[in-house]
Amino acid sequence: MIAYLDTQVVAWLGKGQQKSLSKDAIRVIEKADLLISPMVVLELEYMYELNRIKRPALDVLLKLEHELHLRVCDLSFPTIADSALAEKWTRDPFDRIIVAHAKTNGFAALISSDEHIAEHYPRTIW
Repeated sequence: MIAYLDTQVVAWLGKGQQKSLSKDAIRVIEKADLLISPMVVLELEYMYELNRIKRPALDVLLKLEHELHLRVCDLSFPTIADSALAEKWTRDPFDRIIVAHAKTNGFAALISSDEHIAEHYPRTIW
């Protein structure tokens, strides 16, 4: 099973805040091959620059690569961008690309606490 992680989930995991996750999210994280969109890395760095997280994106990524075998998805960006064109339910470019990654990769699960994402992407787990 493949599961993508949303940015907030990665931020919590990077801080060691597993208790912020739902039981369903933890269950899937323990079993799945975990991927993130490169957009998550960019959003994490944005959060770091705004002082919303304390570690740069690449530090968080290295930690989770080691601990959870997390990988950055390498699907082609033009393919993902084409898919993101259909995600008209949000104006947030981060959410559009993150959902498009999961959708393009076999309609994979997406672990996210974002209720707006869950309303529009049926494979959201929380």
